[in-house]
Amino acid sequence: DATPTAAPDPDPAAMAMAAARPRLLLLLAAAAAALLLTPAHAFYLPGSYPHKYAPGEPLSVKVNSLTSIDTEIPYSYYSLPFCAPPEGVKDSAENLGELLMGDRIESSPYRFKMHANESDVLLCRSAPLSPPDFALLKRRIDEMYQVNLILDNLPAIRYTRKDDYFLRWTGYPVGIRVGVDYYVFNHLQFTVLVHRYEDPNVARVMGAAGDASDGAAVPANAGKDASAAPGWMVVGFEVVPCSIKHNPEDARAVKMYGKFPSKIKCDPSTVSMSIKENEPIVYTYEVSFVESDIKWPSRWDAYLKMEGAKVHWFSILNSLMVIAFLAGIVFVILLRTVRRDLTRYEELDSEAQAQMNEELSGWKLVVSDVFRAPSNPMLLCMMVGDGVQILGMAVVTILFAALGFMSPASRGTLITACFFPGIAFLILTTLNFLLWGSQSTGAIPFSLFVVLILLWFCISVPLTLVGGFLGAKAPHIEYPVRTNQIPREIPAQKYPSWLLVLGAGTLPFGTLFIELFFIMSSIWMGRVYYVFGFLFIVMLLLVIVCAEVSLVLTYMHLCVEDWKWWWKSFFSSGSVAIYIFLYSINYLVFDLKSLSGPVSATLYLGYSLFMVIAIMLATGTVGFISSFCFVHYLFSSVKAD
Repeated sequence: DATPTAAPDPDPAAMAMAAARPRLLLLLAAAAAALLLTPAHAFYLPGSYPHKYAPGEPLSVKVNSLTSIDTEIPYSYYSLPFCAPPEGVKDSAENLGELLMGDRIESSPYRFKMHANESDVLLCRSAPLSPPDFALLKRRIDEMYQVNLILDNLPAIRYTRKDDYFLRWTGYPVGIRVGVDYYVFNHLQFTVLVHRYEDPNVARVMGAAGDASDGAAVPANAGKDASAAPGWMVVGFEVVPCSIKHNPEDARAVKMYGKFPSKIKCDPSTVSMSIKENEPIVYTYEVSFVESDIKWPSRWDAYLKMEGAKVHWFSILNSLMVIAFLAGIVFVILLRTVRRDLTRYEELDSEAQAQMNEELSGWKLVVSDVFRAPSNPMLLCMMVGDGVQILGMAVVTILFAALGFMSPASRGTLITACFFPGIAFLILTTLNFLLWGSQSTGAIPFSLFVVLILLWFCISVPLTLVGGFLGAKAPHIEYPVRTNQIPREIPAQKYPSWLLVLGAGTLPFGTLFIELFFIMSSIWMGRVYYVFGFLFIVMLLLVIVCAEVSLVLTYMHLCVEDWKWWWKSFFSSGSVAIYIFLYSINYLVFDLKSLSGPVSATLYLGYSLFMVIAIMLATGTVGFISSFCFVHYLFSSVKAD
C-alpha cells in the first residue's frame, strides 16, 4: 500500500474566505459607523428630509429620461420637440446609480408658486415640426414612451380607471395613436397635494403617519395668515395629460407663462391635437394646490402600496416547506446514519477495525482522498471569494433597505451597492456600445467609465491584495485525515453525477421564483419594488436551502465513493442561476412580448446574464462553505492511521 502523506496543496476554502474578509469587515464597519454617528434628530432617511415652502415660493419641476417598456432604452426628454426653460436646460445632480440606470434629470419649463392656483398657462409654441422631428415623434408614440416629471423628489403619478378600481402609473405617455393619426398630449393638468408644516420640531412632524384621505380644496385665504400657516410641504404630485387642439395663431401674441386667450378644458377621455408635418404644437398647463391629510413621512405610500401580500406569504411558506423537507434529510444523515456508523466504528478495537475496513463501502472508503485538492483550485478560490463579497454586500444592503434606511427618493442606491467588477465590467462595456449606437441616455458616459475604473483599481484591487496577504499569513485549516499520494479510482456510476448537480438547482429556484417575478416586474415594467422585508426573509431562506441542498448532494456523492466533491458542492447550489436565466428568457417571451428590436433584446439578455452570474457566485459559495464544514466535521470523527 502507498504510504499516506499530508496533502501539500493550499486549502481553497481558507484562501477564498481570508481574501474576502477585509472587504467585508470594512463594509460592516462603515455600516456600523453610519448608525452610531447618526444624530438623534436625523430620523429622516438619507436625502429625504422635508422642505418647507412659504406661500408664493417658487417650485421647480424637473424632467427625467423618457422610458418605455416596449424598448427598455431611455432617451433624453429634450430629444423630442418639447418646450425648454427660458434660461436653458440645466442638469440636476445625479448619483452613480442613477447614471448607471440611464436617468438624466434636467430642469423643465414648468414653474409653480406654492399655494397659487393657475389655469390656462401658455408654455410655448414649438417650431413647425421638421420631417425628422415628425418621424421621431411618431416613432416614440408607437414605442409607448412615457414622460417622467419630478417635483420635490416625487415622481408625477397618474390615475386611470379600469372597471371599479383605479390603476396607478408614474409619468404619462408622449401621445397616442388612433387609426393612422397620431395625437400628442400637449396640455397637463397638475395637482399638488400639500400638508401644513405644523411644527418645526422634526420629531413631531415624524409622528404617526396618517393614511391618505380624499383631498379638500385649499381655502382661498389659507396662505394669507403667515402665523397660522408658516409653510407647506409637498406630499403628492399628480398629473392628468390631455390632448387639446390649440390655434397656433392665438399663442403668437402671448409670452411664456402668460394667460392663454381661450378657456382650456381638460378632458382626458378625448384627444384632438393631431401632429402634422411642418405644423407647430402649442403646449399649455394648469396647476391646483390641494390640502391633504397625508403626513410627510407617508407621502410615498401612493407609490409603494404593497399589493398581493398573500402571494409573498405563499412564497415564504413554500420555501419553509422545502427547508423542512431538506432539514429532515439532513437530520437523518447526521443524527442517524453518520452517527450510528461512527459509533459502531469507534467501539471496535484496532484488529476489528482493520477487518471492517475490508468490508467497508461508501463514504468511509474515501477517507484518504476526500481532501485531495480539486482541479483548478485558484479558480475556485476566486469564485468563492467573489461569492462571499457579493453575498455579504447583498445581505447588508437588503437588511438596510428592510429597516427603512434606503429612501425611494434616493434613486439608484441599491444598484451601486451590489456592483462587482470583472465580468460585470465586460458585460457593461459590451452593452454600452449598443446604447451609444442608439444615442440613448442609458449609455454610460466616458467620464463615468473612468470613475468605475478608478473605483475598481483604487478600492477593489487594493482590498483584494490586502485580503490575499492576510490570507497567506493566516494559519491553514488543518485537515483531520491524511491524503494518499495515489488517488483512489472512482467506481463507475449508474448515471452522470453532474446531472444530479444541475437538477439540484430546482430546489433553491422554487424558493425564490415567486419573488423573482416581482423583482423582474420592478426592473423591466417600471413598477416600484419596496417590500424588502419579504425579500430579506426570502434571501435567508434561499441561503438555508442552498446549504442543505449542497450538503445532501455532497453526502450522496461520498456514499458512491466519488471524492471529487469540491466543484460539485459549488455548482449544486450555484446551478440555480441556470433556472433563473431560463426564467428570464420565459419572462422575455411571455411578459415582455412588446419588447421590440434586437438591441432591446440584447440589453435584456445581457443584464440578465450579469444578474445570474452574481447569483451563481453567491449561492455557489453558500453551498461550498456548508459542504466543506460538513465534510470536515464528518471525517474529523473518523479514526485513520
